[in-house]
Amino acid sequence: MKWRITAALAGAAAVAATIGFADSANAATAPCSTQAKACVQLHTGRAWLMDNGNVVRGGVPITVGKPAYPTPAGTFHVQYKDIDHYSKQFNGPMPYSVFFTTTGVAFHQGSLKVQSHGCVHLSHADAVAFYNALHPGDVVEVVK
Repeated sequence: MKWRITAALAGAAAVAATIGFADSANAATAPCSTQAKACVQLHTGRAWLMDNGNVVRGGVPITVGKPAYPTPAGTFHVQYKDIDHYSKQFNGPMPYSVFFTTTGVAFHQGSLKVQSHGCVHLSHADAVAFYNALHPGDVVEVVK
């Protein structure tokens, strides 16, 4: 009986270690330059927070713009932040907004099941983390 418990615990530890390595491998593959503080990969629906090329959070799940309102690819800089933004244009709340284009595209808390009008939707916890980590002037890279 003792052997079975030990074997089961060892198996659980091996699974946990494998999962940890898979997350690390996923994090290590952030497709942006070392200048990026935030990295978005549109085709995988993932985003990362970075520090000198090192992943500090991610890849976290995101949703991006629908076909009529695509999220633009390119290199941008954080413009400003608004913790309690409300979009008059689309009549909806945008909590924990970090605007990174001059046309109003932002990271913010939003549905991970519904595409946006160009913004990058994050879970509540990830939106808070991105809001706290990013500052005006920081580089945001959005890649296909």
